[in-house]
Amino acid sequence: MAADCEAWLNSNPVEADDLSDSFLSGDEKGGTGHVDNEINGNWISPPTIHEARVKAKAKRRIRKNSSRDSGRGDSLSDNGDSIRGVQVPPSSPKGKLLDRKSRLGKGRGLPKKGGAGGKGVWGHPGEVYDLEEIDVRDPNYDEDQENCVYETVVLPLDEQDFEKTVTPIVQEYFEHGDTNEVAELLGDLNLGPMRSSVPKLAVSLALEAKASQRELTSHLLTELCGRVLTLADVEEAFDQLLKELPDLVLDTPGAPQLVGQFIARAVGDQILSKSYIDSYKGKVNCEHARAALDRAAVLHILLLKEYVLSGDAAEAERCLRELEVPHFHHELVYEAIVMVLESKGEKISEMILQLFKSLWESSVITVDQTRRGFERVYSDIAEINIDVPCAYSALEQFVEKCFTGGVIDKKLRDMCPCRGRKRFVSEGDGGRLKLDTC
Repeated sequence: MAADCEAWLNSNPVEADDLSDSFLSGDEKGGTGHVDNEINGNWISPPTIHEARVKAKAKRRIRKNSSRDSGRGDSLSDNGDSIRGVQVPPSSPKGKLLDRKSRLGKGRGLPKKGGAGGKGVWGHPGEVYDLEEIDVRDPNYDEDQENCVYETVVLPLDEQDFEKTVTPIVQEYFEHGDTNEVAELLGDLNLGPMRSSVPKLAVSLALEAKASQRELTSHLLTELCGRVLTLADVEEAFDQLLKELPDLVLDTPGAPQLVGQFIARAVGDQILSKSYIDSYKGKVNCEHARAALDRAAVLHILLLKEYVLSGDAAEAERCLRELEVPHFHHELVYEAIVMVLESKGEKISEMILQLFKSLWESSVITVDQTRRGFERVYSDIAEINIDVPCAYSALEQFVEKCFTGGVIDKKLRDMCPCRGRKRFVSEGDGGRLKLDTC
């Protein structure tokens, strides 16, 4: 048998490359030249050795090609023949890392866990989770968990955050003039102890604004009072403004006069008590604060008192023009009518009527301001009548004079309230009923 193998090898010489791929024993490596045809104790026939060499070479080529061109889709058969498969586009290593398909060669090539796996993924798309039921057997179970109510807590604003948040709201209000929007925005904030700073900030911004924007500010304070602010907040705000007038004068020289106008308007709109101005008498050392309070007092009622003493309607008209508060004229009309109701005799009534005629002819007081002043008296006549007997009859007489003098129209005259009651005059009247207008 050995003779046959030797004869076959002599007739089929092996190349040097093939010898490097053959299965050599230790004796052959040592240079003995003897080829051992025994592998793992098994005798291999010469044709089998040649086939083993070819297969080993083909496997090395497969490993080399698969590591270099893994994306080509080519493969080798057992005989070393190239098999052309489906072309697979090459992919970058980064794309392979982000690929969720299985790398085991199993399955249908779908994403892992149906697309519900991976970092930052919470289940399948469109999946809705049910509320987790509390396990009463849980060692950490607390029976108060079932009655727990979660609410959003809004922290109160400090001074710095308050100015950054509220200042844009007031400035935008100067553009659109919607008080409801401002009330809603302020209602969503936790103002806390900074609530009284809202009127202070609004007035401070209005000092450097136009007259129309100051009118909007007074209207805003009236609308916010009762919804967002209280009367105490408004009073505290003006107290702070009077204390800070020395600093406000540095930027706005006319701040004392403007603050006095705001105080008078607040008193007229009944968001500031009428005794507020009197409460500061003899208690103010700052000249700027005294100037503001004096301006408020003149605007409120002293102008009418000076007119009654002097009787100079032209001087009263000039003073009213210099005050530059056209939005406040309805308060002048209101106070003048109340002065007529509280007076005795016809002198005050005739003087106020002449003042109204003069202001009406010179267009100092508009129709709207006159109407607002009369309507305010109409709404408060029941309270006025408590302190002033026969206020209803006095009002009817004065309204009729104003209508005759052309100060008001027929519609406003007909709106005048009247309260009449029937009583027996005396037994000598035969039981007749007479109308008592007092």
